[in-house]
Amino acid sequence: MFTARNKGRFALVAAAAGVSLALAGCASGDPLDETPDATTEPAEPGTSESITVGSQGYYSNEIIAEIYAQALENGGFEVNRQFNIGQRDAYIPAIESGEVDLFPEYTGNLLQYYVPETTATQADEVYAELQESLPEGLQVLDQSSATDQDSYNVTAEFAEENNLTSIADLAGVEGLILGGAPELAERPYGPSGLAEVYGVEVELDATGDATVDALLQGVVNVANVFSADPRIGENNLVTLEDPEGLFLASNVVPIASIDLPAEAVEIINAVSAALTPEGLVAMNVESTVNERSAADIATEWLTENGLI
Repeated sequence: MFTARNKGRFALVAAAAGVSLALAGCASGDPLDETPDATTEPAEPGTSESITVGSQGYYSNEIIAEIYAQALENGGFEVNRQFNIGQRDAYIPAIESGEVDLFPEYTGNLLQYYVPETTATQADEVYAELQESLPEGLQVLDQSSATDQDSYNVTAEFAEENNLTSIADLAGVEGLILGGAPELAERPYGPSGLAEVYGVEVELDATGDATVDALLQGVVNVANVFSADPRIGENNLVTLEDPEGLFLASNVVPIASIDLPAEAVEIINAVSAALTPEGLVAMNVESTVNERSAADIATEWLTENGLI
């Protein structure tokens, strides 16, 4: 349930009535708890707003979620943060149930979640099909130009040794071990997709967060790494081209309740318009290399882009 906070209206009402208002903060341990406090009067429409913003258990996604949260707070909304929920199978039910109102997502992967057999691959067609595929009560707002999609990477040495420039080139290489998250085994672009689309046979090693380290140490020779991960450049990894579109274009896109207020939609769309691929990589560097908090990174980015 959404209602709008308007401090100016409070001030005018107080002056006219000659009363002093004391606002008590609510410190609930559960940001998803919507049970009203029995000791307070129900909020009058137009006086109080709370939007729950969620994030994956992934540092880059948390940065974007924090940007959403701070932008909304700057616009006069109260925000509950429900970050680090986990992977898609864990957080999508919370979004669909209305426990989470706003969440940074990725167009291609989200489309494949709802339409596993989709044939869309390009950014605009993926976004268009995604808009038509969401369950009732949900919407996607404007997508950004920033992408953070799955990609297959090898070391420069391995690429040179095997003359690799694209995923198709892996078909002639034996003994391939693919590193990635455990759920990669079930993804359309995982081992089954590699075999079906490119004729590439791999053994999956569920290396999880240690995937890049496993690649550098030779434990695996192909790694599933998000394209905006700064370690690709830092370690001179080679991202293999994907001529057959195994990976769908995955632009950063907010998924939201259909009831999100128009003012909030406008704020988040402005964020999406300003978010670029280079900007996202730079923020990821601030997190992984400079070890800055998501909150500080978000504040700096919003300030630099004139959004707060």
